[in-house]
Amino acid sequence: MRIASVNTGREESIAHGNRTFTTGIRKRSARGAVRIGSLLVDGDTICDTKHHGGADQVVYAYSSDDYAWWSEQLGRELEPGTFGDNLTIDGLPSDMNVGDRLLIGDVLLEATSPRIPCSTLAAQMQDSGFGMAFRKAERPGIYFRVLNEGEVTAGDAVTVVENPVPIVSIIDLYRLAYERHPSRDQLERYLEAPLAERVRANIEQKLAAKGDSAS
Repeated sequence: MRIASVNTGREESIAHGNRTFTTGIRKRSARGAVRIGSLLVDGDTICDTKHHGGADQVVYAYSSDDYAWWSEQLGRELEPGTFGDNLTIDGLPSDMNVGDRLLIGDVLLEATSPRIPCSTLAAQMQDSGFGMAFRKAERPGIYFRVLNEGEVTAGDAVTVVENPVPIVSIIDLYRLAYERHPSRDQLERYLEAPLAERVRANIEQKLAAKGDSAS
């Protein structure tokens, strides 16, 4: 595995339909080394801090192989960073477990959650139906927290360090986001994983709702 591209984005306005989105989703390949900090990738912008960014979702990575698949599906070439990914990685597996890690030189990243498509992604693609297409494709990309800071650059080797106690995969979490009636056992087990806090809060809400319905 190697980094194909390191991508950063500045605040921009994207018009789609009758809405205008202020966003940093439109990322472009950076030249040279880029520092990955514990809360932000240097040169990058997070506009919607309610739903994006934070210590558990500092880096968003997407596979070059999945970009190739999308390019074939859409009939046009998609550049690295199109989906808002900071790292486009050759050979990145989409079936990683939460808690699996990527080692890139001095940088150590830990997988925390999948990307859930939103209206901003649809605006970026200029396609109102893209969110549903993205959902069905089950190629969400992965968010990471930063365990060790440092610089990365295109061409750097990437090593996967597997979680010795795998509990839930990124794809399982992705499917959970759309599952209407998950079991209590499933939800409680997932909470044992080192999840992103937004995901943890969502699962806890689902559990609380089950408690209310039971009573």
